[in-house]
Amino acid sequence: MSEQHKPVIGISIGDFNGIGPEVILKAVGGNRLNKICTPVIYGSGKIINRYRQQLELKDWQFSTIQKIDQVNHKQVNVLNCVNDQNLEVQPGKITPEAGKVAFEALKRAVADLKAGKIDALVTAPINKHNIQSEEFNFPGHTEYLAKEFDTEDVLMFMVSEQLKIGVVTGHLPIEQVKSKISKELVIKKIEQIHTSLKRDFNIQKPRIAVLGLNPHAGENGLLGNEEKEIIQPALNEIKKKGTLVFGPFPADGFFGTAAWKQYDAVLAMYHDQGLMPFKMIAFENGVNFTAALPKVRTSPDHGTAYDIAGKNQADESSMIEAIYTAIDVAKNRAELSELELNSLKKKTIVLKEASMED
Repeated sequence: MSEQHKPVIGISIGDFNGIGPEVILKAVGGNRLNKICTPVIYGSGKIINRYRQQLELKDWQFSTIQKIDQVNHKQVNVLNCVNDQNLEVQPGKITPEAGKVAFEALKRAVADLKAGKIDALVTAPINKHNIQSEEFNFPGHTEYLAKEFDTEDVLMFMVSEQLKIGVVTGHLPIEQVKSKISKELVIKKIEQIHTSLKRDFNIQKPRIAVLGLNPHAGENGLLGNEEKEIIQPALNEIKKKGTLVFGPFPADGFFGTAAWKQYDAVLAMYHDQGLMPFKMIAFENGVNFTAALPKVRTSPDHGTAYDIAGKNQADESSMIEAIYTAIDVAKNRAELSELELNSLKKKTIVLKEASMED
């Protein structure tokens, strides 16, 4: 792949006292991905160098840059986002400094993503507490990105080769789930999954399964009426548009019998209903993808894992898959945009010719 056609993939460092820097370096160290993309790590050269030495990647060199316009397509780049002179790496410790660096790296990466200077963003795990500030007052990356891109509602879409699961409600206390679920929201989430499967994953006739909210999917009203009053009416309405949607299914039996294998994606009603089976089935290669966002963002499906930070025990598989997924989705979107542009040009030419004949 020629240098000018390689996608530039931004990777925010996350909490540097967690496993983020380790899995990043294990994924990109030695320029292992440079044939297919140009990685740019947003964070601190000092921190990356510290982990580089720990992982014994001493012969591997990276380019330290101050802004994205200086990117070197032949190497991994580290874009300094902070004054790192006095930063101290303390693996496994929760420190305010790590939270500040995580946010500054994320903010710089998002600015470049907005400006079209990087093609996709991969976010390493943050600590949702030490990153909080006046500028970051969100439950996680997903909500912050939705605000930054002025997108009213995005979809937390957990994806892997085996299984893809979206959720109606994301980072929300369980006591609030029932009141937030509505027919309109279920329809919107199904449409977001349908659009993403076609646009981002090139699945032209996706089959989508929908889970119920209550045990046994409400048992026909005995264990709750949300299936009868909200979910089933939503499915009936969206089926009229030709969408292949099925359910609502009882979550336990659906996963217990491996019925999920018959569908291209699953819509769960709340966070743990979807993420628990997903992480059991695809933890090592699972990816958190923010669908319905105008730009591409992915993340590994694990957290900071402070208990193994700095011990060279972290598995980089999910980070590698997050980078691969970001590359693939960015490529699919670019190809679709080109097809749509060419189609529009052809229509314009036909209309002009018809006008001239008249």
